[in-house]
Amino acid sequence: MFWLVIGLALWCGFHLMKRIAPALHDRLEAKAGPKGARGVVAAGIGVGLLLIIVGFRSAPFIPVYTPAAWTVHLNNLLMLGAVGLYGASHSKGRIGSLFRNPMLLGTATWAVAHLLVNGDLASLLLFGVMLVWAVCAIVLINAQDGPWERPAPGPVKKDIILVVITLVVFGVIVAIHTWLGYPPFPR
Repeated sequence: MFWLVIGLALWCGFHLMKRIAPALHDRLEAKAGPKGARGVVAAGIGVGLLLIIVGFRSAPFIPVYTPAAWTVHLNNLLMLGAVGLYGASHSKGRIGSLFRNPMLLGTATWAVAHLLVNGDLASLLLFGVMLVWAVCAIVLINAQDGPWERPAPGPVKKDIILVVITLVVFGVIVAIHTWLGYPPFPR
């Protein structure tokens, strides 16, 4: 689990650097330039993600709690919402204008959904840290960026496209999970 912890630390640290260590971020930008700084941050996040995957896949299964059978259904519903929120962060429809931080809300929803159905230590660490990171990022953004001016709602056509894309992406996620041996729908 060592690599999982290091990966999560890199993920959170690089994502939150601009918010919690602005002086460090400014120094990096001064030395590497704006594009170079973005490259360093992206590389740090990428290495963190790689270590998260390696660490999670190699972590021993240490049970902490046994999820109830019904949580699978709630997980699937929450995951559909999480995928929709991710999509809403790029959508120019009405749904996207409802939320200030739809991608972070999607991440928090994804984490909660997975905490419901995974009771092992590595899952608690991964999804718990991701939930805390997403909530902290939302709080920091809201505190530092001031009041949110809701964008004008876009056309309903964009929302219809978002719903279709959400369903397709959710289907792909279900297929990949099933292929990996973690079928989201019980038989």
